[in-house]
Amino acid sequence: MTQHTRKVNCTVNGSPRAATTEVRTLLSDFLRHDLRLTGTHVGCEQGVCGSCTVLLDGEPVRSCLMLAVQAEGRSLETVESLADGDELSGFQRAMRDQHGLQCGFCTPGILMSVTAAEREDVCVEKAETEVLGGHVCRCTGYVGIRAAIRQRWSEKAGGR
Repeated sequence: MTQHTRKVNCTVNGSPRAATTEVRTLLSDFLRHDLRLTGTHVGCEQGVCGSCTVLLDGEPVRSCLMLAVQAEGRSLETVESLADGDELSGFQRAMRDQHGLQCGFCTPGILMSVTAAEREDVCVEKAETEVLGGHVCRCTGYVGIRAAIRQRWSEKAGGR
């Protein structure tokens, strides 16, 4: 290590991980390049599009706006954590069922934000407006994504 590098120790998707990286490395780049978790996408690099959203200690954050060293000792969840082997999470299944993705570039960030909202038991209206409002999707027109949110919330309420 030098004065320009630091070892970052954190828990990622339930497993302890560590890597030495430059102190100026963004969390999104640390995840993608240092830890080889390429599910986190980088779109605008300004925190606007939401593609890089991950969960930090359970809260959605834009990983393009954080430095990797800020994750020291903390818990991160990426889109790779959602499926259990070949078994998709409830919202991933709903996205598939409702054709909520096309190119898929924005999908990891949306999955993470909606997963956090689901865990917090946010109402469906807030998930469809406020949570989804923090993401830019240029392909779908959001119709399928909103339908997937409604499907998942219906499932949780006992509709399936």
